[in-house]
Amino acid sequence: MKKDKIIYWSATIFIVLFEGFMPLATLLFAKQYATAGTQPLGYPDYFAYALIICKVLGCIAISAPNISSKLREWAYAGFTFNLLFATLSHAVVDQNIGFILMPLVILAILAVSYFYNDKIKKQTINQ
Repeated sequence: MKKDKIIYWSATIFIVLFEGFMPLATLLFAKQYATAGTQPLGYPDYFAYALIICKVLGCIAISAPNISSKLREWAYAGFTFNLLFATLSHAVVDQNIGFILMPLVILAILAVSYFYNDKIKKQTINQ
């Protein structure tokens, strides 16, 4: 169980830093770069701001220990859709293989977090 928790928290902390903290820090301290990832794809500026807020809320939902499992599931689903559509947007618009693969790598780490969250939850129920 200890190994599972270490894997879960490592993956979850990575997601929180990459999907929550970095976009929020960009919005707060370097606002001119907050839309750098979405503007070239043709999305309006307000979309980037809404996405950052949703990512921060999702990070809270997947990392806070006392959040309901249903809300946590919705947060994982939201991140999954976000990363899949980011991959699709990059594939259609800029066709840069690095930009296409990056969301898929993050999605794989998110899947590890989700899988180990479920595994830990089942172990806790069985005890």
